[in-house]
Amino acid sequence: MDGDEKSRDSQQNDDPQLRIILNIPNALTLVRFLAIAPLAVLIYRWPAHRLETFLLFVAIWSTDFFDGWIARRFNMITEFGKLFDPFVDKVFQVVTAFMMFAIGRVPIWVPLYYFARESFMLFGSTLLLTKRRVIVFSDILGKIATFLFVAAVVTMFWVTDEPRWFRHVIFIPPALCSFLATIHYMRQQAGIGKKKDDSQEDTQNT
Repeated sequence: MDGDEKSRDSQQNDDPQLRIILNIPNALTLVRFLAIAPLAVLIYRWPAHRLETFLLFVAIWSTDFFDGWIARRFNMITEFGKLFDPFVDKVFQVVTAFMMFAIGRVPIWVPLYYFARESFMLFGSTLLLTKRRVIVFSDILGKIATFLFVAAVVTMFWVTDEPRWFRHVIFIPPALCSFLATIHYMRQQAGIGKKKDDSQEDTQNT
C-alpha cells in the first residue's frame, strides 16, 4: 500500500461519524429543540402565561443538563450529539433573546449580540467540520455562559419594569462569559492564535 492510500485510509478513520443516533441524551436534545417554538409563543403572549412560560423555560434548560449527565454517566456520547446539542443551545438562546425583546423585557443589544455571536459560532463550526473534519463541542465556559443567560432571563421573568438600567446590567455577565468562551473556542478548538512554538512542540512530541 503506497503513501497516498495510507493517507486516505487514515482520513477515513479519523472522519467523525455523524449518523443520527436517537439514544436517550439525543432524544432529550430533540425534545428541547421542539419545545423552543411553544416557548416563543408563550413569551409572545406575555404576561398572560408567566408561570407556564417560566416552567417551560426552566424545563428546556434542565434537559440540557440531564442529557449531558446521562451521556457521560452511561457512555452515550456520540459525534452527532456533540454537534446537535450546542446547535440547540444556540437556537434556544437566540429565540429567547429576541422574544424577550419583543415584549420589552430586554434591551435591543441582547438579541443582536447573541444573534451575531451564535451566527459566528455556527459558521465557524460548519467551516471546521467541512474543511478539517473537526466537530466543535460545547466546553465548560460555554456551559457557564448558558447558565448565566438562563439566570438572567429567569430574573427578568419576575422583576418589575423599574429601574430600566437593571435589564442592561443583568445581561453583562452572560454576554461577557460567552465572549470569553468564543475566544477560548478560537484558540483551543479552531487553533486560531496558537504560537508557532506550540505547533513546533506538538510536532516534536508526536
